[in-house]
Amino acid sequence: MAKHGSCLEHQTGLDQLEPYVPGTPIEEVQRKYGLEDVIKLASNENPLGPSPRAVEAIRDALPRLNFYPDGQSYYLRRALAGFLEVEPEQIAVGNGADGLIMQTCMAYLCEGTEVVVSASSFPVYDIYTHVMRARLVKTPLKDYGIDLEAMTDAMTPETRLVFVCNPNNPTGTIVTADEVTAFMERVPDHVLVVFDEAYYEMVESDAYPETLEYVRQGRGNVMVMRTYSKAFGLAGIRLGYAIAAPEVLAPLNRVKEPFAVNLLAQAAGVAALEDREFLRRTVETTQRERRFLRQAFEDLGFETIPSETNFMLVRFGPDADQVHEGLMRRGVIVRPCTGYALPEFLRITVGSREQNERLVLAVEDVLCL
Repeated sequence: MAKHGSCLEHQTGLDQLEPYVPGTPIEEVQRKYGLEDVIKLASNENPLGPSPRAVEAIRDALPRLNFYPDGQSYYLRRALAGFLEVEPEQIAVGNGADGLIMQTCMAYLCEGTEVVVSASSFPVYDIYTHVMRARLVKTPLKDYGIDLEAMTDAMTPETRLVFVCNPNNPTGTIVTADEVTAFMERVPDHVLVVFDEAYYEMVESDAYPETLEYVRQGRGNVMVMRTYSKAFGLAGIRLGYAIAAPEVLAPLNRVKEPFAVNLLAQAAGVAALEDREFLRRTVETTQRERRFLRQAFEDLGFETIPSETNFMLVRFGPDADQVHEGLMRRGVIVRPCTGYALPEFLRITVGSREQNERLVLAVEDVLCL
């Protein structure tokens, strides 16, 4: 008898696909270890909670849940355009940045095309490349950062997309404005460069590039993606946006779900942009606590990778898995990096001062320092 499941997998590229594994939920750790007090520093969520203005807007929108949302997200796109100083036609919104990555792959890829990504970067790029049966080309890291020169060297006439995660997840490193300028001078017109800037607001370095200038200048092979999940504390409503020339976004609009952004997310997205005070507090807290954590781990003798995000990569060596398990037993969830090909590291979200101090004490306890 024919093995229909196996045949189907080869036809669809599923044999190459490794599903994305989210950070361990608090409830799972509570059940597994019989704990009540658990903190999660695994998924780069905002320790300040959600934007208060966004929460208020969600409450106000609740009586309208019997209606379908605006499929074009008219008011949200106008609000984003004003916030970013671009035109509404240069904005696409989606069910998180993940949803926009999926739409981009659906719109631009087919069997025989290629996608260039960096090793040890966001695995969702890999997933949707395989779903579209395109060829995935991975370039090596350089000093734990993305190597743009290696990416350009890897491009061929079949390359359609290049995903540049900047800052990079999970390493927290950035590529600089000078590196991006040199890179874009070499990128051929048939390749769409997607700058994934989920952690854009957290960056402190003056060397970080302003990639939106390429869109404002009318460049036809650049897309910038950002999200409400981190800086605005809205990971639970799933809302991301892409900025590009209208002709670049047009194929995404043809493949998107009719109602990709729900009514509550649209209301929250407009309100969150007006909450400048919450955004300021988020950025200040992240940068201050990032410095605290880096110093704390260095004082304990651990290598950290310089980060421009709300997380950091800490090298625990061959004992990383045991440290991860030991921390969970103590009610602290962090992220192992085996799936990112960085098995000696743990990725740790920058939390509040109380959370960060608890984390450091738990590490000391696990390792008997």
